[in-house]
Amino acid sequence: MKVSATDMKNYFGKYLKKCEEEAIFITKNERIIAKLSHYEDPSDGYLMIKEGSAAYTYSGKRVTYEEFLKITEGNEERYEYIDGEVFLLSSPGMKHQIVLSNMARILLNWFNGKKCRVFAAPFDVTLINVEIENKNVVQPDLLISCDYNEQRNEKDRYTGIPALVVEILSPQTRSRDHTKKLNVYLEGGVSEYWVVDPKKQKVVQYYFVEKQMTEMISYEYQDIVKSIHFEGLEMSTADIFND
Repeated sequence: MKVSATDMKNYFGKYLKKCEEEAIFITKNERIIAKLSHYEDPSDGYLMIKEGSAAYTYSGKRVTYEEFLKITEGNEERYEYIDGEVFLLSSPGMKHQIVLSNMARILLNWFNGKKCRVFAAPFDVTLINVEIENKNVVQPDLLISCDYNEQRNEKDRYTGIPALVVEILSPQTRSRDHTKKLNVYLEGGVSEYWVVDPKKQKVVQYYFVEKQMTEMISYEYQDIVKSIHFEGLEMSTADIFND
């Protein structure tokens, strides 16, 4: 969501509450100058591994990328590694899966016969923030890769950068998808990021150029979501949220 600096000043309490659901981008003269996002206290996670908490022996513990690989090696659970913290991903609900299958069908049909390919979770994507030499491992619900043939290692793991990623919100991941992952995808070189909200039947589209956000568009129910990176790719939110 974008708001002017004046509105932020006048209605700070309103937007402070709103940032629990999504990042608030503050603008001045139509240029983004700051971001207000929800803070997740690491002490809220405790001694167990659960959705949205650090997966280690005690709260606030951070691990290196190499330690993360050792922790998760051979483990059948799904994990993400963001800013030094390990997160266990729980099994998604039915609404989440209905939305995912709706979107996957549309994407598979559109990309059939094209160079780029559709992949769905579980699928590890490792993205690097070059400026701070930081690696993150995420599992987007859906992604479009145009470099999958060239970018894979000896273990048949993907090592490239998706052109478009889709995250479908759940109550446990709402804040992380709107804040932490937004930064991961922007700094990691992804071109386009869609955040899909089944509860509000809304899609927020972010477009990045040279690791700067240039577009943020919100689509409500019965709007047509149009990809910026892939010209001609579009889908109705009515089709996305169709039960």
